[in-house]
Amino acid sequence: MLAQAAAEMLDWRGSGMGVMEMSHRGREFDEIFARTELRLRELLAVPAEFKILFMQGGAIAENAIVPMNLSRGGVTDHVVTGLWSIKTRQEALRYGEAHVVASNEADGAANHTTLPAPATWRLSANASYVHVCSNETINGVEMHELPDLRALGCDAPLVMDCSSHIGSRPIEWTRVGLAYAGAQKNIGPSGLTLVFVREDLLGHALPFCPSAFDYAVVAANGSMYNTPPTYSIYIAGLVFEWMAAQGGVAALEQRNIEKRRCCTTQSMARPSTPTASRARPARA
Repeated sequence: MLAQAAAEMLDWRGSGMGVMEMSHRGREFDEIFARTELRLRELLAVPAEFKILFMQGGAIAENAIVPMNLSRGGVTDHVVTGLWSIKTRQEALRYGEAHVVASNEADGAANHTTLPAPATWRLSANASYVHVCSNETINGVEMHELPDLRALGCDAPLVMDCSSHIGSRPIEWTRVGLAYAGAQKNIGPSGLTLVFVREDLLGHALPFCPSAFDYAVVAANGSMYNTPPTYSIYIAGLVFEWMAAQGGVAALEQRNIEKRRCCTTQSMARPSTPTASRARPARA
């Protein structure tokens, strides 16, 4: 990937210019963007009713952009499982009521080391959405299975921050209303944020939401309402091609499982090495 990027730095496929020189509305970048979006949709099996938005600001920015688009100024529910979901709720409080419906803040000697079972979540009857961080990298807990909110009697859409494992495993889209991820952990250089939003959730931005952050505006303009991070999108496209060549997301997931088994075996073979106290279902 990097060798290809280096080779194309000054001249992308005979165009006489590098990607960073291109207009984001030019024919050459149109080709790069279309292929990148198509490959991403194929890799993650994103349903047709979801729009894929190429945005900026990282997951931290989405902590504000999501409530500006989906909260309608009302109640949002938050499952607090670590540092990132704490930050998400703190930001959501700027735009309305942000209820903590489940938390692992006092789950033993070390905080944030387990995941509260969905059956114990105290979901609000009038929530605009339910937010989870599916992998808390700082605290080391991961949701291996997404909650089925409908089975819990909740009609609100699930919003998921999946920044740290985007592309490492399939996503069960039938349980998701919106997912977002900063690209810098698994997909490419910083500067690109991916947002997957179900079409029926568009068009509800708060009046003061900037146009560049209004999902409906971004979707209607094909992520070109403002200049997108073109080079980050280009590199992401190369990564997606590499992922496809490895057999896709399912194959990469199996590879990751094998790596985890290897690390666990090596750790268990060293009695002097402290072992984590995390419950197995929550272990990343």
